[in-house]
Formats: sequence, structure tokens, C-alpha cells
Amino acid sequence: VQQASGGGLVQAGGSLRLSCAASGRAFSSYRMGWFRQAPGKDRDFVTHITWTGGSTYYADSVKGRFTVSRDNAKNTVYLQMNSLKPEDTAVYYCAVFLGGDYRVARDYRYWGQGTQVTVSS
Repeated sequence: VQQASGGGLVQAGGSLRLSCAASGRAFSSYRMGWFRQAPGKDRDFVTHITWTGGSTYYADSVKGRFTVSRDNAKNTVYLQMNSLKPEDTAVYYCAVFLGGDYRVARDYRYWGQGTQVTVSS
């Protein structure tokens, strides 16, 4: 199970760093993803990171502003969010990728509780 934390209220242009702490000794073998869900909308892909962190993928809407990283020794994945916009407001979730299409939420499991990010204009 992954527990996301680090959300909060920030003004547009500000930054936040989210953390996703995972349980389980096999964490370093998992590919991980971040998704977000705004009220009344689908859970949308944000970013994906491979086992070693050597490859990362981003939604176009966050490319150049968000950076995903991981520390396998701490069983933790991070999402650094800069230049935040009001449209980034959502609950952010992390999850384990099981294979398939890394941009699709149904190909992930072990969703933990999300963390709310609110960006004011």
C-alpha cells in the first residue's frame, strides 16, 4: 500500500513536494506512477518512473514543471511540483504499475489514500 503525503494549499506559481511511502520489500522492483483526480473528473495520469528511476514519463500538462524521483533505500517516490497552476488542483495518488499502458489507471494497483493539492489563483 502506498501512502501519499505532502499536499496542501499553495498560491499559483508556488511549489510542493509530494512523497509516496510504500510498504513491502519488493518496492525497488516496482515501476510507480502518480495520478490525480479533480472533483467530478476521471483519475488522470501525471507521471511514471521505472525501477531505477532511469526513465521517467510525464503528461504534457505537467512536463517541464513536475519532476518525479525515487529513493529505493527509503521505499519512497517523490513528486516535485513547481510553477503550480489552479488547474493542478486535485487529489494526488501514487500506485504500483503492473504492466500494460503506464498512462492508464486500470493498469495500476495498491492505491493508497491520496493527498489534496489546492492551488489558488
